[in-house]
Amino acid sequence: MEVITEINEMRARVLSAKDRKRSIGLVPTMGVLHDGHISLIRSARKENDEVVVSIYLNPTQFDNNDDFDKYPRQLNKDIDVIRKENADVVFAPCTEEMYPEGFCTNVTDDRLSDTMCGRVRPGHFNGVSTIVTKLFNIIQPDLAYFGQKDYQQSAIIKRLVTDMNMEIDIRVCPTVREEDGLALSSRNGRLSPEERQDALCIHGSLLKAREMFASNIRDAKEIIGEMTSVIKDAEYTKIDYISIVNADTLEDLSLINGKALAAVAVWIGNTRLIDNTILE
Repeated sequence: MEVITEINEMRARVLSAKDRKRSIGLVPTMGVLHDGHISLIRSARKENDEVVVSIYLNPTQFDNNDDFDKYPRQLNKDIDVIRKENADVVFAPCTEEMYPEGFCTNVTDDRLSDTMCGRVRPGHFNGVSTIVTKLFNIIQPDLAYFGQKDYQQSAIIKRLVTDMNMEIDIRVCPTVREEDGLALSSRNGRLSPEERQDALCIHGSLLKAREMFASNIRDAKEIIGEMTSVIKDAEYTKIDYISIVNADTLEDLSLINGKALAAVAVWIGNTRLIDNTILE
């Protein structure tokens, strides 16, 4: 397995693969890999001749410098994990490589980022769209893999690929959870034992939404009210948002009529966690 840190070297590696008619699967990450990331790498391994895993902690998608500074980093350990999964390349550039002096171009979304996380984290998805565009241009994957936990991000990237005429298939893979239902996240390690227990209310609120939907309740406000009660019953929580949106357009719904997404962002102590479930 190769570890590449420079764009020109990564491009040369891509050209070599393309010349040999080998398909490329990309798994973009910010490091601190867990079983959710591993599931993406394994999916890529099944479907592609070559697998590239990028590790880059992108500063432009953090709206809070303190959050960026506290985000965990463990590059060497991550490389060992990726090697065990038989990936072909780790692309781990530095910030000076990705954003050289004078960089002033950004990729923006004008619609899908107006709701959910985009509403409370202004500029976040511009940072995501910009770095993903750069990775796609550098690595030129045939397929790219993302997790459903970051549903809004995946929707924006799908739209980006369509709007910019990129010949890349986006795979959105199921959220991987702990046995008790908590969605795997690199941020989970920040939780104290008490906070970790309280974090289960996030999944509990989504189960409540699914239960109500299965009982033919379609009023979004009513469902959100019950989800709110589940989360507020936990001690260390502060709700950032609870949304029920159209699963395709991400527009807020008052009445569920068709495929919908129930999504939450909750502060557990000083740690912000997100999760979602499809209602259909």
